[in-house]
Amino acid sequence: MAAEQRGGAEAEKAGRGEEMTPWEQHAGVLSIPRFDYTAPSTLLHRSASGFLITCPIRREKSATKEVMSILEKYTSSCTSSASSEESHDADKVCKRRKLCPEEGEPAEAMNSNSSSDDKVDDQLEGKNALSLVKLMKSGLLLLTLSNGSSLDPVEVLSKLKHSLECGALKSPLWCHRIFPIQATCVLNEKELSGIVADLVLQFVNSKKHELSTPAKFAVGYNRRGLEETVVKLMGSDSDNTFALLDRNKCISVGATAVKASLPDSVVDLKFPEVHCSYALSVYF
Repeated sequence: MAAEQRGGAEAEKAGRGEEMTPWEQHAGVLSIPRFDYTAPSTLLHRSASGFLITCPIRREKSATKEVMSILEKYTSSCTSSASSEESHDADKVCKRRKLCPEEGEPAEAMNSNSSSDDKVDDQLEGKNALSLVKLMKSGLLLLTLSNGSSLDPVEVLSKLKHSLECGALKSPLWCHRIFPIQATCVLNEKELSGIVADLVLQFVNSKKHELSTPAKFAVGYNRRGLEETVVKLMGSDSDNTFALLDRNKCISVGATAVKASLPDSVVDLKFPEVHCSYALSVYF
């Protein structure tokens, strides 16, 4: 009943030509997704990719609606472009076959139905690709991509940035920064080193970027808003379990992994070609 009243009030404002607040605009077209409470246990056993978003404290709902409405468009477009190459080969095979339409149904109708079904599948895949993970810290949002998704967070944000630069997309009001998360891991030296090494090799083998000789890299570290939690964990532990919470130790592990995967490389904090950035988060 309350939702119907809000919807009626928003429609009445729109009918009178009054300007609606950003909250009312988002509420009219997009509802907040429910938290994926299975995500924390899943992240402990399997790496995930996605997006980390910063926003004003107590504006998490507004930022969630805003970023979901933006990212769903770009995840859908990336899904469509990725599947277009696969469908192109399939279309060639279908054209070679002699298809017999059902009685009373023209061949043109079959082709149009097939293409519309493909578009719907792409839209649903993009819409269902994101899951909202509950974090302990205010002013932070974490959206993870579904398991097995072929979407590249860096590619998604590259397209989003291009749209902002050319004016096709307005600057977000509530989302301050959106970071691509290429992989997650439990905070221990073995897993962190393995994740960094895999991502560096993946970057080099993609051959999308020409690296100089020697290659330049940098390692960043951010435990945004978790200083008190870090101090408590490190102070309560005596066997050095939480050693990687220390900034210098964590950066050292990452730099060693980069050098192992890319021996001919040097640190360059101003103009890095390979940038490894850690974001430390605590979730339920």
